Amino acid sequence: MTDHELTCEEVIEQLLTFLDGEIGQNEAAAIERHLERCRDCFTRAEFERRLREKTAHAATSSAPERLRRRIRKLIDSY
Repeated sequence: MTDHELTCEEVIEQLLTFLDGEIGQNEAAAIERHLERCRDCFTRAEFERRLREKTAHAATSSAPERLRRRIRKLIDSY
């Protein structure tokens, strides 16, 4: 698959696997080459990267006490 230029569809199909680092070196290089020349796919990849960063950061933060009390109250009311 890496002996030709990847299409946008091929890149998007493999993007999450690429971002997870679960793709072969040749395939990753082909995707990187595509991202260097395709603004649309680059923008999509950057969005996904930033979303992952924000999600990872949010998972390490504690909810404010007020929110935790409201959620506990809702859970207890069921």
